[in-house]
Amino acid sequence: MDPVQRYAVSLPGPVCGHRPATVVVVHWTPRSVDGNSVYTDETGEFQVSINADGVASRLDADDGHQHQCLHAVPLPRTGSPVG
Repeated sequence: MDPVQRYAVSLPGPVCGHRPATVVVVHWTPRSVDGNSVYTDETGEFQVSINADGVASRLDADDGHQHQCLHAVPLPRTGSPVG
């Protein structure tokens, strides 16, 4: 089965900030961490590993350590019909 090519990852705003989450679209890379695929944004600076349950863990670009748990939603392939 082919991996999901794109995800929308929700980044929470500051505590008590009362603003909506920021959404970042990430794309599949051939890399993996602990058996989970690594996805990156268009700049290559925002990197996450995403498990089969759609849980994204942010990667620190300097040393590969994982940080907070984020929600990831699979997106249709580019050019796929919607609906």
